[in-house]
Amino acid sequence: MNVFSAISKERLATCDERLQMVFQQVIKYFDCSIIEGHRGEALQHLYFTQGKTKLDWPFGKHNKIPSEAVDAMPCPINWYDNKRICYFAGYVMATALSMDIKLRWGHDWDGDTDLNDQKFNDACHYELVD
Repeated sequence: MNVFSAISKERLATCDERLQMVFQQVIKYFDCSIIEGHRGEALQHLYFTQGKTKLDWPFGKHNKIPSEAVDAMPCPINWYDNKRICYFAGYVMATALSMDIKLRWGHDWDGDTDLNDQKFNDACHYELVD
């Protein structure tokens, strides 16, 4: 069985308990790493100025305490393997759905399952939808 690394556990612990529950289930069957949970002001502003996020501090879901967003990747991490990232995302989204937890994926912002109509791609990003 897969287990999170110490750093992934630390990052996931900064997230809302619903995200923690989803990814504790995901890791049982799909090896993955938590890239980021809560994001502080300096890093959020840096990512905003670099165009890596559309929202400046304090408006991002990563900026909440606990974080309402998490960035996660399948292991081994390969940022260019889009098919594997999409496969992983399907698993994450189905896991959340089976737990009655509604998520938005950063490669399908509008939730219509059409991945070709996105203007901003953040494929490792998952956020809670209330």
